[in-house]
Amino acid sequence: MKQPNYGKIGVNKGQQGIESIIDQVKSGHIQKYSVVIQKFEKKIYTYCYCILKNREEAKDAVQEIFIKAYQDIERYENRLSFSAWLYKIAYHHCLDQIRKQSRWQKVVSLYMELQTRSHFRLNQYTLVDELLSSLNREERNILLLKVVEQYTFEEMAEIMSCNSTTLRKKFERLRKKLLHQKNQERGIGHEEIASSN
Repeated sequence: MKQPNYGKIGVNKGQQGIESIIDQVKSGHIQKYSVVIQKFEKKIYTYCYCILKNREEAKDAVQEIFIKAYQDIERYENRLSFSAWLYKIAYHHCLDQIRKQSRWQKVVSLYMELQTRSHFRLNQYTLVDELLSSLNREERNILLLKVVEQYTFEEMAEIMSCNSTTLRKKFERLRKKLLHQKNQERGIGHEEIASSN
């Protein structure tokens, strides 16, 4: 049986279910919004934490993002998945949070993060943290949205308000950068990489 075309990017059965809940929330059934929060809370927290690098800030950000999403729910259009729309709100909220931090707070935060890393090297997240810390904010966002959340480049373009072709090129450069870092850690020189191609 042929699946109906809903005219949205990346629609699947799970998204159809959330779309139905969103329609109910828009119709005044505000208690249904708790289902939305339950479905996305952990993912949005993880995304915010990876960007903000602070658990308390990430928790606060999640609350503020869900409040903003609820306040703007009437502006949500079905041409994009609700998940992508919510990540777009999270992306812009986290960028705003970073802009609001003073330089002094950034220095203190970085110092505390480095201290924590030096004491907890055996932590299972250390490798991921090291990988993400070697990337700039845009690269972290691209990596998280593409690899972890598995969005298409078109959905990512909507979330990050940029061109999907540009994102494809940036993702390819990022992939090459990560491969280069990995090869350097293994001790493979540039000449050896070039000769193997």
